[in-house]
Amino acid sequence: MSFITKFISNIINTQKMNWNKLETPEKLQEIIKNSDATPVLIFKHSTRCSISSMALSRFERQWNQEKVGKVEPYYLDLIQYRNVSNLIAQELDIQHESPQVLLIENGKCTYHASHSAIYFDDLVGQVNA
Repeated sequence: MSFITKFISNIINTQKMNWNKLETPEKLQEIIKNSDATPVLIFKHSTRCSISSMALSRFERQWNQEKVGKVEPYYLDLIQYRNVSNLIAQELDIQHESPQVLLIENGKCTYHASHSAIYFDDLVGQVNA
């Protein structure tokens, strides 16, 4: 991201994403368990894909913690941590896609979207729906 683009993005979006990293199978198990008390968002991002980069950038610009409540956002670099991405598909019985957002509540995936269907406002409407 160029300096000018980053500067403009910071002006437009004063609420930055505070991503938590998802890098291990153990962390995934912890996230799933903790989703009983706090909804969890997982953004699966392919660092090799321009569509994924575009979806991630748009999602980050739209992010508003107040609107989404106590949802904890997690970021997964699925190229580097492919084993974790595969485990997500297995544990949550959800087809792998990239980019992909998943909302986890009470140990289950209650909402997911991929590619150009990833929109923050759609996520907000699904939290505790």
